[in-house]
Amino acid sequence: MKQILIITFLVFSAFGFSQSADSLFVQANELYKNENYTEAIEVYKKIEETKVHSDELYFNMANSYYKLNKVAPSIYYYEKALKLNPSNSDAKTNLTFAKKMSIDAIESMPKTIFQKFSESIIYKLSYNSWAWAAVVFSFLGALLFLLYHFAYSSGKKLLYFNTSIISALFLIVSVVFAFQAYTHTVNTKSAIIFKQTSDVKNAPTLNSDTVFELHEGTKVLVLDAIDDWNKIKLADGKIGWIISDDIKLLN
Repeated sequence: MKQILIITFLVFSAFGFSQSADSLFVQANELYKNENYTEAIEVYKKIEETKVHSDELYFNMANSYYKLNKVAPSIYYYEKALKLNPSNSDAKTNLTFAKKMSIDAIESMPKTIFQKFSESIIYKLSYNSWAWAAVVFSFLGALLFLLYHFAYSSGKKLLYFNTSIISALFLIVSVVFAFQAYTHTVNTKSAIIFKQTSDVKNAPTLNSDTVFELHEGTKVLVLDAIDDWNKIKLADGKIGWIISDDIKLLN
């Protein structure tokens, strides 16, 4: 009986949590429509504090910061939205505009054929989306195989058999892509520079030489961490050490 009461309490608590987040989201959107961007951000942050994550939330937060000409936060939240939903075309478009406010113009290194394929195909969807695609193809393959088994005419049997094989192939591809996308998400740690100007050193010490400077809004790849320092890599291949407080991880 005690366990049932606990489960019931958790269910209603989760429901109330969801209702609260929904009402806050509506309130924040109204503030945004009325151009009260600072107030809207405060409400959006309350939703974020409840651990409710969605690309719509991050997209709206980014838009609010963009309207206030806040370079780093706007880019940060557009990137967060795209991390949850890589196919969010509005976030991609707005991120392009937001990046124009940043100072650093970093040329990307030439990519291999596999890297181009991964970015244009595999990483276009999240690993959750590829996993759902695998589930759909598994059910479709099973259904087509049953239709093949119970079909009477040879023409239908051939059709159902061939389409079930194709579904099985798509299932395998979806599983492989889901694993690849998951591995990429887990192993890739990115961050956004939040300090207006940040010195990047050749070693994780304050008295080491400055190799280059970065400015707010620049995206970096985090390779390692030692004490209060992070080893970063830029899109053009440059590597250096930066103080951890100067960046915000896209986790």
